[in-house]
Amino acid sequence: MKKLLHFVFLLVFIHSYAQDLDIEPFATGFDRPLNIQHAGDDRLFVVEQGGLIKIVQADGSVNDTPFLDISDRISSGGERGLLGLVFHPDYADNGYFYVNYTDVAGSTQISRFNNSSTNIADSDSELKMLNLEQPFSNHNGGCLAFGPDGYLYIGLGDGGDAGDPGNRAQNTSLLYGSLLRIDIDQDLPYSIPADNPFVGDDAQRDEIWAYGLRNPWKFSFDSQTGNLWIADVGQGAFEEINEVETTRAGVNYGWRCYEGNTVYNDSGDCPDPSTITFPIAVYTHENSRASITGGYVYRGETFPSLQNKYIFADFISNELAMLDADTVDGEITYFGPFENTGFSSFGVDNDGELYVAGLSSGTIYSVVDNNALSIETAKKSLVHLYPNPASDILNVSIGTLDETVQLAIFDILGKKILAKSLTSGKSQIDISTLKKGIYLAQFESQQLVSYTQKLIIH
Repeated sequence: MKKLLHFVFLLVFIHSYAQDLDIEPFATGFDRPLNIQHAGDDRLFVVEQGGLIKIVQADGSVNDTPFLDISDRISSGGERGLLGLVFHPDYADNGYFYVNYTDVAGSTQISRFNNSSTNIADSDSELKMLNLEQPFSNHNGGCLAFGPDGYLYIGLGDGGDAGDPGNRAQNTSLLYGSLLRIDIDQDLPYSIPADNPFVGDDAQRDEIWAYGLRNPWKFSFDSQTGNLWIADVGQGAFEEINEVETTRAGVNYGWRCYEGNTVYNDSGDCPDPSTITFPIAVYTHENSRASITGGYVYRGETFPSLQNKYIFADFISNELAMLDADTVDGEITYFGPFENTGFSSFGVDNDGELYVAGLSSGTIYSVVDNNALSIETAKKSLVHLYPNPASDILNVSIGTLDETVQLAIFDILGKKILAKSLTSGKSQIDISTLKKGIYLAQFESQQLVSYTQKLIIH
């Protein structure tokens, strides 16, 4: 009871303090990392602009062999390159994943690949799904994500140059400046969901789900509410954040007629303002801020005080930033700057914990709350299980502890099926006799007290 009361007091103590976002290096040695994804296990997949995807294990080590190398078929530099990655929701069964890159001609290419083994993809398996010629080299978007509806969403910029000179983002007969929504589980290379807003209208593109975007460099879905969060990079004055329910179709976000909440160019065909969905938050180009990098609503467990907070960054000012996803009052809190980072992308792991990529530093950082003082944070930093899911061999890494740690693995019914005594360092455990399923791995020692992680065996 005393331990429980102490833990409850600690949680109250955590919630009473303001957040203090910080970063801790997790994996290093990358060349211009632009995207971070997971595939439903403990690994992270890091996309490099030059055309490589690399695997980071749970202990922060990077596999020597890239997961995928398509550097021979992309154009790179500036805002071009291998820009986006997402894994099929059933990746564990079908091995499919999807990438967004600019090809050698500078056109946007959306393609599907499949893996050939656990840590290696088949570079010859490319199924080209959609190709879009780009009028200019910038504003290519690049983000991919599966929504809670199971459809693939694709972010496309307005085609580039400054100010969208062709007013392409307001033209729904084109794909530029829009968010596409396609079904990749029916016909090949894809089919159109029947409830897309422009289905059946020959004058408009069936793939479009929303439009009026300048350069939706990063977007994400709240894993709890399903809401869509889009960070749209601004022109010369404002950066904006948009949030809508996933079920809202045909949303017009206003560019180029509006930048943020302010008129940018009202010549040509600008709709009535009442038909535009304006951002929930806007910030100006002050204090070196000039390019938003969208993130995620935090749904991890390590930092309770970050729950319901949308965490993002500014690429130019090297700052992290945060706003409350519940109140949606537009109030932004900034942290940093963190020099020589160039925050280019956020990602979450299989437990919902948050990471951010430094384009300039070549480092993947864990995003932490210095004020959380979480007991579980300290425990998690001392114990790593990988790979997870595992099959025959389970690696266990234990940090510096001057004591023996007792590991017990329980099945889903609570029956203890394996027990080991471990010391600091790396150990390998034979789990080849265990059946496929979900287990709990419990670590106990005087310093750890008790710490439990979910273990998947496949």
